[in-house]
Amino acid sequence: MKRIAAFFDIDGTISREGLISEMFRKMIKYELIDNSKWDNEVEPAFTRWDKRVGDYDIYLQKMVDIYTETVKNTSAFHIAYIAKKVIEQKGERVYTYSRERIRWHKKQGHIVIAISGSPIELVSEVSRMYGMDDYRGTIYQVGKNGTYNGEIIPMWDSQSKRKAVLEMAEKHNIDLSLSYAYGDTNGDYSMLQLVGNPVAVNPTRELLSHIENDDQLKEKFTVIVERKDVTYRLNINTLDLV
Repeated sequence: MKRIAAFFDIDGTISREGLISEMFRKMIKYELIDNSKWDNEVEPAFTRWDKRVGDYDIYLQKMVDIYTETVKNTSAFHIAYIAKKVIEQKGERVYTYSRERIRWHKKQGHIVIAISGSPIELVSEVSRMYGMDDYRGTIYQVGKNGTYNGEIIPMWDSQSKRKAVLEMAEKHNIDLSLSYAYGDTNGDYSMLQLVGNPVAVNPTRELLSHIENDDQLKEKFTVIVERKDVTYRLNINTLDLV
């Protein structure tokens, strides 16, 4: 008998903060990244996004580029240690809705899987904290000498997430038509398309636009917005984006 699964993106869907940004700050603290990298390259993009005059994806891509450059030739042991510290300190800063949904799925006996663009070291720690059954994340490859070699297997784009969901479905004998997926950005679009119960959690305008233009997907979609201590379930057919 096939099983039911729940696929969760992490950053912006479970976690209220981008975990890679927390990872970045910790790497500065441990002097793996010079603080000038933040001041000169990341903070300007962050400030524009924080003031809502810039694109979050630009800010995130800037951090990813510098992270990739910085971890090259760095010991995998050090990065794993920092990832563990980040989740110990920030792992519970999550959306109430997503935390409760994880609990609900586990009670139903569903397979709970994290699929995230964050470094796999962070994803594995989140998966462990919330008792998930499996996970996929961006892999920064480690060479024979135990340090990162600069090669990446990404998991932040829609195509990679689609492939990961299909691999998980085969691995765990999952019925995707009965399964759930939770995401917030356009990178989650294909993952949401594949399941019978897609949920957009605090979605970006770009993701909502794609959903609105997909008649088949729109019929089965749920939109959730959590602000302060209130969670809203919205009807995408009556949304008025301003």
